[in-house]
Amino acid sequence: MEYFKKIILIVLDSVGIGELPDAALFGDAGSDTLGHVSEITGVKLPNMQRIGLGNIKSLKSVPPIENPIGFYGKMAEKSAGKDTTTGHWEIAGVRLDRPFPTYPDGFPEEIIREFEKRIGTKTLGNKAASGTEIIKELGEEHLKTGYPIVYTSADSVFQIAAHEEIIPPQKLYEMCQTARKILTGEHAVGRVIARPFTGTPGNFVRTERRKDFSLEPIRETVLDRAISKGIDVYAVGKIEDIFAHRGITRSNHTGNNKDGIRATISFMKEIQRGIIFTNLVDFDTQYGHRNNAQGYADALREFDDAIPEIISEMHKEDLLVITADHGCDPTTTSTDHSREYVPLLVYTPSNEHGESLGIRDTFSDIAQTIAENFGLERFEHGKSFLEQIRGF
Repeated sequence: MEYFKKIILIVLDSVGIGELPDAALFGDAGSDTLGHVSEITGVKLPNMQRIGLGNIKSLKSVPPIENPIGFYGKMAEKSAGKDTTTGHWEIAGVRLDRPFPTYPDGFPEEIIREFEKRIGTKTLGNKAASGTEIIKELGEEHLKTGYPIVYTSADSVFQIAAHEEIIPPQKLYEMCQTARKILTGEHAVGRVIARPFTGTPGNFVRTERRKDFSLEPIRETVLDRAISKGIDVYAVGKIEDIFAHRGITRSNHTGNNKDGIRATISFMKEIQRGIIFTNLVDFDTQYGHRNNAQGYADALREFDDAIPEIISEMHKEDLLVITADHGCDPTTTSTDHSREYVPLLVYTPSNEHGESLGIRDTFSDIAQTIAENFGLERFEHGKSFLEQIRGF
């Protein structure tokens, strides 16, 4: 029996809720994205508070309430890593025992030389850097030479930045596809990312035509299993890229939170049965990586303001799941992702007598819950919370 006909799964990219026990091993001791943003900005989030956000962990500006209408808890990441791909794959039922490779000192010479040979031009950069800083540093030279800028970060990414008037986005995407073919085996990074920008020296701005080229998931995801059973999957934001376009019926590749929220609501109005899987990216790219706590708070408030409309579009047999994929604490000196618990907020109009879901051992509890609901094959890891929330 399908208890829920439609499941809306929204990932607030990087909205962690406190360090994991092994955070120090990742250089993230003391990280607490939501806790620190709440403390510093005083942001009020009344709608997520009503579902149970403050009951997961008492935040300075979002305290617990007596009778939340949703179910609440937090989840630990079991996979080895703290990046977007690893987090989303685990949410979808795939656990990684080994982290994707990272390159704090830049990529090996043989990788860069092969890449340059295949694209027919030299490159600039080849180091770990902030995306906004490296175009400040090398953007003018890029304009003069036409050479693409290659860089990485603390995450497993091979990023290529180029001015749209020098290397049009489509050509940049082709370069990324070339890099993706090279980066295999021991150098199989999680994502190759196109980073187009515009503007003039001193005023360069990255555009929303970013595109990710991910590895295919190493095992079946809950999306694959849903599609195989005739259950449609609707992807919003960069979900299609994270899963290499696999296990998806239709997608709307939105470029910011506002458009992602609108696309999610549009799918909710359109479909009667299936999975809507949304990534809202601005928390991470616009504010977490740029150490902008106030911007982060404003983005949280924007999403919180949209929750009443999201709930108003829900039917009795709909389920809303709000979570995250990792942390990115904008109040620390680091600009990288942080190894944190992620919040778990669950709401259905059929059961507004919310209660704690506790501390979950893995993000894959979500995949296991979706699988049980739709009668799909169980996953090796994860424990379903369907029985606790279904209410009918």
